[in-house]
Amino acid sequence: MPQHDKKTPQTVSAPKEAMQGLSMDLSQMDDSMRALELARDYRGDTTIHLKDGTSLKGFVFDVRTDGDGTTELRMDLPGEERRESIPSDRIHRIDLDGRDMAAGKTWKNWVRRYAEKKYAGKVASIESAPLD
Repeated sequence: MPQHDKKTPQTVSAPKEAMQGLSMDLSQMDDSMRALELARDYRGDTTIHLKDGTSLKGFVFDVRTDGDGTTELRMDLPGEERRESIPSDRIHRIDLDGRDMAAGKTWKNWVRRYAEKKYAGKVASIESAPLD
């Protein structure tokens, strides 16, 4: 691997809390790879609108580029056992519309809430809060 590639960041950094509700039209973007990476880095469900008018809603877990230069977005669909691979040239728009399941759930906040409960004499445990 060339040295300059080792220093090139592989992820797109954006404030996670600000991403919910973001809609990206790939035909209007100069860098569609950035949109794919933002979808991958988002911690909630994403709706992928395809150029043929159909849409898929699920969790994007990977973006990969094959040796021939084809880029695919990979996602888990709810209620399906298979994973969907979508070539980027079929994608019209990406909506980050699902709830960000990790928003505001930092370690620092968890420790603060745990300590507050302990000091108040309440039961404080390490079990996580329900997701729904």
